[in-house]
This record gives sequence, structure tokens and C-alpha cells, in this order.
Amino acid sequence: MNTVKSIWDRSGICRFEKLRGEIKADVLIIGGGMAGLLTAYFLQKAGVDCVIAEADRVCSGITKNTTAKITAQHGLIYDKLLVSMGRERAGLYYQANTAAIEDYAELCAGIDCDFQRKDAYTYSLDDPRALEREMAALEAIGAAAEFVDKLPLPIETAGTVCFKNQAQFEPLKFAAGISRELRIYEMTRVLEIRDGVALTNGGSIRAAYFVVATHFPFMNKHGGYFLKLYQQRAYVLALSGAQDVGGIYIDAKEGGLSFRNQGELLLLGGNSHRTGRGKGGWKPLEDFAKAYYPQSAEVTRWAAQDCMSLDGMPYIGQYSRAKPNIYVATGFNKWGMTGSMVAGRCLTHMLTGKGQAYGGLFDPSRSMLHLQLAINAAGAVFNLLTPTAPRCPHMGCALKWNRQEQSWDCPCHGSRFTEDGNLIDNPATGDLKR
Repeated sequence: MNTVKSIWDRSGICRFEKLRGEIKADVLIIGGGMAGLLTAYFLQKAGVDCVIAEADRVCSGITKNTTAKITAQHGLIYDKLLVSMGRERAGLYYQANTAAIEDYAELCAGIDCDFQRKDAYTYSLDDPRALEREMAALEAIGAAAEFVDKLPLPIETAGTVCFKNQAQFEPLKFAAGISRELRIYEMTRVLEIRDGVALTNGGSIRAAYFVVATHFPFMNKHGGYFLKLYQQRAYVLALSGAQDVGGIYIDAKEGGLSFRNQGELLLLGGNSHRTGRGKGGWKPLEDFAKAYYPQSAEVTRWAAQDCMSLDGMPYIGQYSRAKPNIYVATGFNKWGMTGSMVAGRCLTHMLTGKGQAYGGLFDPSRSMLHLQLAINAAGAVFNLLTPTAPRCPHMGCALKWNRQEQSWDCPCHGSRFTEDGNLIDNPATGDLKR
């Protein structure tokens, strides 16, 4: 049996006590992943009394399974943003994510987390016109990018768009560095927010403001996140004795391959699909490794899960218009490390009274009029009407058995459970009913 565990080492992350009793803070951050940690770090630096409540252990959820790319190049997104939002807002997206890279560089200078500058490449196997449109969009917003014909990869491409001087790092070593001085309660699951108080499994936390940084937001009554988000899974092999590719590479096509090195290992990723749908697993990656890296050996394998928004941009800001004292950070669209830094900066800006950052670009209440909304709604209705068991406790959708990963997966919103019904991934907040 192949080992299913990411390569990131969490041994340096401190353990924190479970909440017992009643406490107060100016801001409660719900969720101790990268977005929650960075938000707390910047708020604390700004003099705000804040606390994190984490249902398990710090970075035990989605963050531990990242491939830890830090880049403003998020596939071929800028052509789409230019068409849908115009030059100014597409430029703001580039500025926000470029600033995030520099923020990481500054913080990592004092943390031993293997921060490295790397060039990032988005390639296409068969669509040079898409690359040309992306280059034109980047020129229009004043972004620095290059078109490259040849790549040091064992596959033929139609070309690639290159962003110079992006980055990668070891995320859990970084998390260990920034979390030591933070006020954190682990094994503390927030069950409900009522009248300015978060009720948990170990006590209560009264706060003026709340930040939901739980990957997929857990409150369904407000914000419509069960319609605005869906989740995808993608798979990774860590290979020894393979190629040093010298940079960060992703296929512009959904489900294509990604490449990057971490030390002596090549991280080969891909085969993404909507959670609970499609043929997932590591088989396509195994076949590729056998064909192109026959001398390599698998060290470990794992899978990642990502929240996908309607328009390709995160939701960062007020949870909904009806809840002005509750904020959210979600929908990072496979770019969780960069998105977490953007979220930390934007939320700190708002919670210290400076208003919305980047002109409200990431406002969660922005337009929902996208084709993906109809696809999400239709999929949810179909699964709700499917007469099978078990059902997801989140909103009652029929779960699908994932043979590759031996889990029950929700095709509506992405919750996952073990064969025995124990919760793996949210937005569900509890186990399956026996």
C-alpha cells in the first residue's frame, strides 16, 4: 500500500490547549489554516486583541496538503478578468497577488522554511491562441510576463506564459514560525455564533468581530456560499530520482499536470475533478511517471481539496450584508497560499477601520450572475433528489463512494467522510449518522 501523506513536516508546530470556559477578544478567527494564521498574525501586529479557534490542530486540514506555490500567475486568468471586469480590476488582482509574494518574502526572511524564488509557467499542449490572448491581457494591465517556446519538461507544448521571480516554500515550517506567539485554542470547534458569542465544544468566546476561515464557510443561512462555491480534488505524487524542472509549471487545461521540485523530490500533480464526481485518483500520474521518469521511485502521495468560486476570485470581506460583524475568507481556486496572504492583509485592513482593500475587488457580495451558479444549483437539486443513502449532514445530498480514497464524498459541496462515517473535510460540521 502506497503511503498517503504529504511531505510537509508539522513537528515544529506548537500544540495549543483546548478552550475551557468563557473568554473575550476583539476578533475571533474561526479556523487555524494558513488564512486564519496570517489574519491573526497581521491583526496582532496592528495591536488588535484576537484569538483563533481551531476544530482540530493548526494546519491539520487543507493547508497540510498544498503544493505550496506562491505566485500571481493563476492559470490563464487575466484574459478572463480583462473581459469580465475590465483593465483596472484585472490590474488590481495582479497587484494584490504580486504584493502577497513580497509579503511572504519579507516574513520568510526570519523563518527557516526553504523559501525560494522560482519562475512560474502556465503551458498549453494544444492552444497557442489562448496563450496569445493571455499575453495581450497581461500587457494591457502592465504586468511583467514573457512568452517561452520550450520548456525543460518531457512533453511537447504549444508554448507557455512565464512570470519571473515567483516563489515556493515549506508551508508547515512557515506556519510554525508565525503561530508561536499567537493566541490559539486547538480541538475547539465553533458550533454557532449567536448575539456576539461563539459557542464551542469547550466554552464560549465573546467578540466584536468574527472571521470565518474554515476553508468552506460553515453557516448556510447567510451569504449563499452553498451556491457560490464548489470543491475540487487534485492528486500529487512525490518522486525521487526524477527530474529537476527548475521552476513551477501548470497546464492551462483543467485536469492537466503540474510540476515543481521540493529538495530532491519532484512533485507531480494533476487529474483534478469536482469532488464526488469524475474519475479521481493517482493512476494518470502513475502512468506518466512510468512513461517519462522510469527510474524514479514514489516516496509518498496525497490529494488536495480546493474551494472554487463563481468567477475565479476569492471571497474576502463581510460574510453577508446581513452580518456586518462577521467576515470570511474562502474560494482561493487552487491558489491558497497566495490567497491566504491576500486575505490576511485585506481583512486586517478592514478590521482596523481602513475600509475595503483593492476597491472591494474580493467583496463576497459581488454579482452571482455566472453560469457556474446554475451548474452548482442544478447539481445540488439532482443529488438531493437521488434516492440513495448515506446522505450528507450538511444539506442532505446523496454521497458517492470514492474507491480510490476509500471515502464518502459529497458531489454538491465537497464534504468528505471515512468509510465509518467520520468527518474528513467540511462544510459538514459533524459525522454521518449511523
